[in-house]
Amino acid sequence: MTARFTRRPSARRRLAAAGAIAVTGALLLTGCGDQTDDADGGSGDGGKEGAKGTKSSEAPLFSELPKEIQDAGVIRVGSDIAYPPIEFFDDKELKGVDPGIAEALSEQLGVKLEFKDAGFDQLIIGLNKSGKYDIVMSAMTDTKERQDGAAEDEAGGVDFVDYFKAGSALLVEKGNPKKVESLDDLCGLGVAAQRGTANETLVNEQNKKCGDDKIDFFIADKDTDSVTQLQNGRVQVVVTDYPVAIYSAETAGGGDRFEVVGDQIDAAPYGIAVHKDNTQLRDAIQKALQAIMDNGEYAKVLKEWGAEAGALEQATVNAGK
Repeated sequence: MTARFTRRPSARRRLAAAGAIAVTGALLLTGCGDQTDDADGGSGDGGKEGAKGTKSSEAPLFSELPKEIQDAGVIRVGSDIAYPPIEFFDDKELKGVDPGIAEALSEQLGVKLEFKDAGFDQLIIGLNKSGKYDIVMSAMTDTKERQDGAAEDEAGGVDFVDYFKAGSALLVEKGNPKKVESLDDLCGLGVAAQRGTANETLVNEQNKKCGDDKIDFFIADKDTDSVTQLQNGRVQVVVTDYPVAIYSAETAGGGDRFEVVGDQIDAAPYGIAVHKDNTQLRDAIQKALQAIMDNGEYAKVLKEWGAEAGALEQATVNAGK
């Protein structure tokens, strides 16, 4: 198996898929689910709690931000927060790779990054159409289709600031009773993947090759729903992002419930999505990301979550293919 993500003992957490959150530092999250369009960004079951960070015009890159972001003191971040170890709830707190990177970015930019929870397939729509978010940060693979808008129904394209690299993986029951080793082994099995993701596309493409022995495909609204289907025997395989699969294998049931089989599939960059018209914000985020790559804060976050294998050295824009 390639590029294994090894969890550090101090960073091990139990999976949690819902709840309110708050993160110390320059982060805060508005209500879970993001179901309404009210002023505070939605009224889910969790409420919200202010973070310690405040707007600071003395931050290195504050002047690079658009005037409206400077005045608001906040960058609204759309995210599907059920994707450990990238972003997830644990005992009513937001944790993971993306929140850690976002907190480091806020130190460079001098504004809060306010996470708003929503379904993955609604994130680009919320960015481009309804204006709920200024950026999307949610383990979103940077692809040419998303850059051009071809992958999202009438939502339009986005620019990506690339910050991580990961591929897909196959998560199965411990012991691999169905002897799954590759995508070719999915034919005739129950397989789950999250709606709107590159993993859903991967399964659909494989299904076309299966002839009469089709995949029994469960399309989940949340990635954690996919894992639940594997746990209860509804499916035999979950196709999810590699670091997420490794996290589930190492944490669920004390590491005795699942395992990852085969190699990482089609590794590609994760990108922070920004509206194509908002080039000033895109460029400010790129500079802030490069700054934390250079000063070591980026590496600290990845080390905390055992995700060093996905590190990038340069904060590129639209590097996905």
